[in-house]
Amino acid sequence: MDNEKKGIFGRITGSNKKKSSCCNIEIEEIPEEENVKVSENSSSSCCSGSSGCCSNKEEVKVKVERKKITIDFLFLDLSVCTRCQGAENNLDEALKDVSHVLEATGTDVVINKVNVNTEELAVKYKFLTSPTIRVNGRDIQMEYKESLCESCGDLCGDEVDCRVWIYQGNEYTEPPKAMIIEGILKEVYGGGSNSSYKEDEYVVPDNLKHFYRVMKEKK
Repeated sequence: MDNEKKGIFGRITGSNKKKSSCCNIEIEEIPEEENVKVSENSSSSCCSGSSGCCSNKEEVKVKVERKKITIDFLFLDLSVCTRCQGAENNLDEALKDVSHVLEATGTDVVINKVNVNTEELAVKYKFLTSPTIRVNGRDIQMEYKESLCESCGDLCGDEVDCRVWIYQGNEYTEPPKAMIIEGILKEVYGGGSNSSYKEDEYVVPDNLKHFYRVMKEKK
């Protein structure tokens, strides 16, 4: 009879380091390889009920390398714009929903929320439309549409277009929570950044130029 028993043991410990992430969990995992050994002189199988069961097991601890993903939330306004407000709320809820997955995979998350309220900032962040959610630099929806945003129109006193999200064939003025979760998990499991992607040369869109110009005149 085979006298070896294989298994996986894990230990989760808290981290004392202060991080700007939601998941500061360290996971140490024992690989499935000769975790339990029984003496060659033993006549019974391991864990047969005897008091000395598995007394000779050896634990090999391997520290899981931690991963980090960065999420950028870029927006024009959170004080008035309902689309930006809805995107922020859904992003926060999506992160809560996947927090256990992030912990289990040893993934730390850094969240940057940036009010892109000048043309200079738009150039810095290569801002194309408001709002935008990027995971490790990639927009969770590369292609987008825009429509008239009444909230931003009230803010600047002129017509402004904001983002329309397209998910599973439907259009939304706020990014669905499932869409955000999908974008995060693609990056966690390596399906996001590995895909081919070529970034075009950035030019500030006319819609944003118009918004910045009107807001500057208003001040």
